[in-house]
Amino acid sequence: MSSPPPSLPVTNNQSTTTPSIATPALRSFISRLSSSLRHSFSQRRPWSELVDRSAFSRPETLTDAVSRIRKNFLYFRINYTSLLAVILAFSLLSHPFSLIILLSLLGAWLFLYLFRPSDQPLVISGRTFSDRETLLILIVFTLIAVFLTEIGSVMISAVLVGLAIVCVHGAFRVPEELFFDDQEQSNGGLLSFLGGAASSTVVAPPVARV
Repeated sequence: MSSPPPSLPVTNNQSTTTPSIATPALRSFISRLSSSLRHSFSQRRPWSELVDRSAFSRPETLTDAVSRIRKNFLYFRINYTSLLAVILAFSLLSHPFSLIILLSLLGAWLFLYLFRPSDQPLVISGRTFSDRETLLILIVFTLIAVFLTEIGSVMISAVLVGLAIVCVHGAFRVPEELFFDDQEQSNGGLLSFLGGAASSTVVAPPVARV
């Protein structure tokens, strides 16, 4: 009677996957950004008030124009920021190559440095790069992309056009009837998420980066 074949030892190779901190960090950043944008846009002024033709007049002096620009910027800051964003987006969409480069740079910064787990160093062609080397590489590639391609001129031109529109509108828009809330003036508005989100993003991941 033949004996049964010996049982082969079975090794249970369960791949232990370390939970990545990149996904929660990225989700937290996107959540804070989305919440801040919704809160900021809820505070924007009516666009009809922005283009009210009866409220425009020529400033008497340069000092009057500067004072108007300052007051109108405090009051219409969300509208002005939205206008700048639209002009910048239109400029990038009209230059697809610049848009692709910008999105590539943004993705590189997010996934190769900001939200990359500290226990997973960057490895390229068998070469392991430290956090400092990764940061230096990203800075060099960003400077090359901005100054040696058209992306720099496109973004600068769009921002200058937007600022010119904002300054002209602010100088000719009479701000006397505008109601200012002290609490709203102290609020950062559309860019307030940079303080909170950046602090949480910079504080959370680098805690593990020793």
